[in-house]
Amino acid sequence: MTATVLDSAATMIVADNTPETLTRRLRAHLQVLATLRLPITYQEVGKGLLLSPPNTIHQVTEALEQLMAEDAVADRPFIAAMVISKWRDGLPAPGFFDCAARLGRFAGDATGPDARVFHAVELNAVLALWASTSDSLESE
Repeated sequence: MTATVLDSAATMIVADNTPETLTRRLRAHLQVLATLRLPITYQEVGKGLLLSPPNTIHQVTEALEQLMAEDAVADRPFIAAMVISKWRDGLPAPGFFDCAARLGRFAGDATGPDARVFHAVELNAVLALWASTSDSLESE
C-alpha cells in the first residue's frame, strides 16, 4: 500500500520549486509518511508536491539524491527509501542504489538481492526513526 497523503508542508509553497525548497518540502512530506509507515511512488511524490511537467520525475529524483547526501552527512538512514517504483516490486529505482553507492553506503548490485536487503534495512531504520520521533511528540 502506498500513500497519496497531502500535507501542508508539502504543498505550502507550490510557486517556489527551487531545488532547495523542493528538497525541504520533500523531506517534510516523507517525514509525515514515515510516521504513518506509508511508502510512496515517484509519481505520487510528484503529484503530492504539485509538481508540473516537464521532467517531474527528474525533479523528484534530484531532490531525493540531495536528501540522501544530507542524510549521509548527518549519519541518518536514507529517508529517500520511502519512495518506491511501481515497477520494481516495492523497491526504489536503480538510481537510489547508485546514489547510495556514490555516498559509500551500498556496494551491491542494484538489481540483485543485495538491493532488496539494503532497501529493507534503510526503510526499517527510517520508519523506526520517525516512529520514535512521532511517539516523543505525542507524549509531550
